[in-house]
Amino acid sequence: MKAILVTMTPEHLNIEALKQAGQILKDGGLVAFPTETVYGLGGNALDPKASMKIYAAKGRPSDNPLIVHIADLDSLPAIVKNIPSKASALAEKYWPGPLTMIFQKTDLVPLETTGGLDSVAVRFPSDPIAQSLIRFAGGYVAAPSANTSGRPSPTMAEHVEEDLGDAVDMIIDGGPVGIGLESTIVDFTEEIPVVLRPGYISLEMLRETLGEVRMDRGLLITDSKVHPKAPGMKYRHYAPKADLSIVEGREEEVIARINQMAEKAREEGKTVGIIAAEETAERYPVGIVKTIGKRSEEETIARHLYEVLREFDKCQVNEIYSEAFYTPRMGQAIMNRLLKAAGHKIIKTQEEQK
Repeated sequence: MKAILVTMTPEHLNIEALKQAGQILKDGGLVAFPTETVYGLGGNALDPKASMKIYAAKGRPSDNPLIVHIADLDSLPAIVKNIPSKASALAEKYWPGPLTMIFQKTDLVPLETTGGLDSVAVRFPSDPIAQSLIRFAGGYVAAPSANTSGRPSPTMAEHVEEDLGDAVDMIIDGGPVGIGLESTIVDFTEEIPVVLRPGYISLEMLRETLGEVRMDRGLLITDSKVHPKAPGMKYRHYAPKADLSIVEGREEEVIARINQMAEKAREEGKTVGIIAAEETAERYPVGIVKTIGKRSEEETIARHLYEVLREFDKCQVNEIYSEAFYTPRMGQAIMNRLLKAAGHKIIKTQEEQK
């Protein structure tokens, strides 16, 4: 059955529609909704059957934990056993916002929601639509990104319709999201806080509040034997249908190498897509070139990444070559998503290899 589609903005909430969506969640149904990061696929976080519905709708492995979304700090003690002082300090600074924290869970949270783990990932989104929905739903909404597992995350409601239109009960269209990359995830179940997924809140920003913070080695190494503690750590994510390669090196060498590969592909009868910064886009004469944003405005790169990957699917390209985007603040998060989308396929220029 096709999902009910309702439209609203963060400034003008449709309260009746939100009440209806909240009731759908209370009754065990699924609702897709906007957050400031990406669109989420919501289910009742305290209902094991609802969590299993989320996994089924996405085609998502059931050992990949779901994030529990709350809309009130007072909701936290019921689902976590202990809130470390450093976590409280981070919540005070960045909640509500694009931050997820992992704690030891209470028995109130079913193992179906946490991927079988004794820990739970929790986020307090800043989007007014998300907050209102969570409250009408009873306070606890499990919500991974609202896309088919492995596909680029949705930054607009139409992306949700493309992937999950027949698998959800309602889609709330709140317009394009603001950030475009999933939340930063920090694990507080260990003595030293660990970043399990980089995001808008960078490692440097975290260290300003927490002091010592380390990056999980799983961000660099994909091990199929490792049980993921956070979404996206184990499985390929964000992938377009075409093969994607990231080309690294000095700007001039990168442009020359991409042009060389694009010309060769054209001679072989292939259609090539190229992901470029706005500053260099005009320097690619061959292939379908899509600008992802300005390097001088890195937020635009984050906001448009998934949208561009989905656009290439519609263009039915055979191969995609992307510049690397090691920007100052969000580069770690942007490259984390690009590397996963490419299956960690990197092409280094001759200069870079020396």
